[in-house]
Amino acid sequence: MSWGTELWDQYDTIATHTQKGIDFCERFTHFLKDRCSIELKYASELKKLVKSYQPKKKEEEEYQQYSWAARFWDVLKELHDLAGQHEVIAENTQGQVLKDVQSLISEMKQQRRKDLQDGAKVQDQLKESLAKLDKSRRNYEKAFKMAEKATDDYRKADADINLSRAEVEKTRNMMMIKNNQCDESKNEYAAQLQQTNQHQRDHYTQQMPSVFQQMQSMEENRINKIKSMVKQIADIERSVVPIINTCIDGMVKASDGISAEEDSKAVIDKYKSGFPIPADIPFEDLSNSSVIDTSNANGTPKNSLDNRKGTVSDKKKNRKDKKGGGGLFGIFTSSKATINKIIGLLGEESKEDFSDLPPNQQRKALNRKIDEFKKEIARETAEREGMLKMKDVYVNNPALGDPNALEKKIEENAQKIDSLQAEMRKYQGYLANMDAKPSPVGQRRNSLSDDSISQSSTNMEMSQTSLPGQPPVAANEPEVYTDEEFEEEGTVEIRKKPDKKAIDDEEDHVGEFEHAEGDFDEEGFPVIGTCRALYIYEAGNEGSVAMTEGEEMFVLEQDQGDGWTRVRKHDNSEGFVPTSYIQCHFYDQDEV
Repeated sequence: MSWGTELWDQYDTIATHTQKGIDFCERFTHFLKDRCSIELKYASELKKLVKSYQPKKKEEEEYQQYSWAARFWDVLKELHDLAGQHEVIAENTQGQVLKDVQSLISEMKQQRRKDLQDGAKVQDQLKESLAKLDKSRRNYEKAFKMAEKATDDYRKADADINLSRAEVEKTRNMMMIKNNQCDESKNEYAAQLQQTNQHQRDHYTQQMPSVFQQMQSMEENRINKIKSMVKQIADIERSVVPIINTCIDGMVKASDGISAEEDSKAVIDKYKSGFPIPADIPFEDLSNSSVIDTSNANGTPKNSLDNRKGTVSDKKKNRKDKKGGGGLFGIFTSSKATINKIIGLLGEESKEDFSDLPPNQQRKALNRKIDEFKKEIARETAEREGMLKMKDVYVNNPALGDPNALEKKIEENAQKIDSLQAEMRKYQGYLANMDAKPSPVGQRRNSLSDDSISQSSTNMEMSQTSLPGQPPVAANEPEVYTDEEFEEEGTVEIRKKPDKKAIDDEEDHVGEFEHAEGDFDEEGFPVIGTCRALYIYEAGNEGSVAMTEGEEMFVLEQDQGDGWTRVRKHDNSEGFVPTSYIQCHFYDQDEV
């Protein structure tokens, strides 16, 4: 249907209607702006909400420990992503739909202005034609009246006998003139009428319908554009629905990941101290002269082995105290200031191995520290591999770079990896020391200084890593003392003797201690257990002894913290072997 044929007489109405269409487009623009503002504000408020309830940096570790907290954190992340989708809706609406609407309004205003101008021009032409027709009609009416009057005057003059013939003839000529003028006016009027009617037919059948058709096309184009934009808005929202659904599914998945049982277990793992439940408080009979010593946890008297004068460990401690200390303590003097330094060193070391924490928490802290070292070593190793590959490229193509320039960096990287591995082995030693069961020799080490320092050293050496099927890296060869170190009166050193001659020279000073706990051999060393060689070891210097894989030997002295154990072979040869190369079994374990 066409506006030109159906609404030929509704020009003003159509002009008003098209203006309403433009007004609607402007309102639609305001609607889109407000909608985008709401979406952005909603997204902003959601993100503020997420930020307000997001755990702080110091709380992140705790949020990762419990499922309810970690899953709530996941919900916040999904909500943050969902807020981002609302921002996408606003941005796409502003960047696509809103611009199209504004462009449409501009085009419609220009088109409507042109159509109205064309319509006004056509209307003016018709009005001008009608005005000419009216003018010719008025001229015709005037000429017709004047012709009638001239005819009446002539008739009156012709009937009047008093007028002369000349006057009558004059009146007749005037009548003829007026009649001719009337005929001319009539003909002009008829011609103008015909012209106006033709113009009017063209106006209502061709000119105005053409204008109406242009305005109808403009209106239909506006409606189709609005239809397309509304659909585009829906498509924009539909495009983010899968992502929003994914966010919602993530929230559902987070809720499924909450486990009360796992959280209860996490609480135990976090706060469990590992200490045993206190034993019953013993009864103290004040009437008995020998009061039970309640200093230990079980309420039993202290082991007489720890207090007995003249034990091997006591003599070892006394010898080191008199000589100012051995090994690590050799750097200190025997003054009171030196003792304070040692106590300070032990305090720092205790913090380093997390010994100030309960056992269970100490184990977790050590494992966490070891994992950090492993990650750092892996990163440095990857960096080293990259530099080695780059060096190979430079070697094959010197134009790309100087391979010698990477030597220093590779060397620094290797030193850093060695340092990290040493630190990791130290913490692995701390962890291994926690898991190891205390031995009788260890119980005899009642010196705090010896116990702390040897503990770090032993564990650091025991934890050295090795490739599968390869023996671990052995510790440094055992230190060989001089004869002067065994000449302390009333003391005996059963550790790190250089050879049999040194032992024979010392027998005169240790006779009173040869009856300590256990069966001593002829040189004063008790057999405290057996061991089996796990790897082949070739003796590297004096004081050590070689062994073959699977060889059975007797243990004479347990590792004192330097990574070496004193053994006796079946051919009665004695010496030190790496502790990490053997598997030991001590007799005191059977007694326990």
